[in-house]
Amino acid sequence: MTDLDDVRYMSRALQLAGRGRCSTDPNPRVGCIVVQGERIVGEGWHQFAGGSHAEVFALQAAGDEARGATAYVTLEPCCHHGRTPPCADALIAAGIGSVVVAAEDPDPRVAGRGLAALVAAGIEIRSGVMTAESEALNLGYISRQRRGRPYLRCKMGMTLDGRIATASGESQWITSEAARRDVHRLRARSSAVLTGVGTVISDDPSLTVRLEPDDAPEALSAPWRIILDSGLRIPQSSRMLSLPGKTLIVHGREAVVPDYLQSRDKVTLSPVACVNGRIDLAAMMEALARAEVNEVLVEAGPVLSGALMSAGLVDELWLYVAPKLLGDSACGLMRLPMIERLDQALDLSIKEIRAVGDDWRIVAVPAQSSN
Repeated sequence: MTDLDDVRYMSRALQLAGRGRCSTDPNPRVGCIVVQGERIVGEGWHQFAGGSHAEVFALQAAGDEARGATAYVTLEPCCHHGRTPPCADALIAAGIGSVVVAAEDPDPRVAGRGLAALVAAGIEIRSGVMTAESEALNLGYISRQRRGRPYLRCKMGMTLDGRIATASGESQWITSEAARRDVHRLRARSSAVLTGVGTVISDDPSLTVRLEPDDAPEALSAPWRIILDSGLRIPQSSRMLSLPGKTLIVHGREAVVPDYLQSRDKVTLSPVACVNGRIDLAAMMEALARAEVNEVLVEAGPVLSGALMSAGLVDELWLYVAPKLLGDSACGLMRLPMIERLDQALDLSIKEIRAVGDDWRIVAVPAQSSN
């Protein structure tokens, strides 16, 4: 195979991996194809946690033609027993002749051991083909394994003058219906949607994914709803407490749990440390990583969004900008520490600007970020 062939086939494997964008948590999104000569004889992708991995699907489709063939895998094959057997063993048993891998799996249970098992079985390995593309597809999984915290996106809708609500607090709807549909697609790819109890009390959001059939991905699992509520002030009437799906409430260790939260089957309580009466955000992120949460979408007000930004925990900002003006008495985008000089400003690097209906979507990352 030439380098161009490797890129062409790995591109197809990555395309397959993307089909699991909204359904594989807490596992990574992985695709695999099996090539015999110049023919693709098997394809597969990991569809959901607990189900067969991409390599297994591709090998089943290839059948006897897998013997002596080349497998293209977007992430290093696993070599440990989890809910499914090791994929490295499946490749070896199928008689695969060579394996091309995009990226090494940072999971300590794998981390090069999968490739070593293949080499020990006499299988030729080529690695590093489209690594950046593979890692971009699994930013949350890689963040959790390497940094011990999820990948965090903060979404906010604002006017051209950077306002998120009128002086009276009215904010529905600043952005267009097209922007709101786009946000639901963003929710769908997230492991969890996070907000603060202040937003729950004032807006009573549902934080569910609502997509039209044309927008829905091939496979979809509902993201967790996460509420930061240091004193467990969430009202008993909050719709999130009765909606289908999982709700996780992160609260202070000293908070008294009300009776109406103790018998909720779909509500999980997670006590963490507080600092000056507020949730320790770094401890919260570590707790989410332990709960195997890969990607978090923050939909909150200026206080929580600003606190996460100030703490250096925001990996991406998704700003939906509506062609409106609300003036200087309206509510600003984020509450940040007092900035008196320009050299104290939080610098951003813009990754993308795209029209969404009548609005603009700006994706930016902190300037010091390597993402």
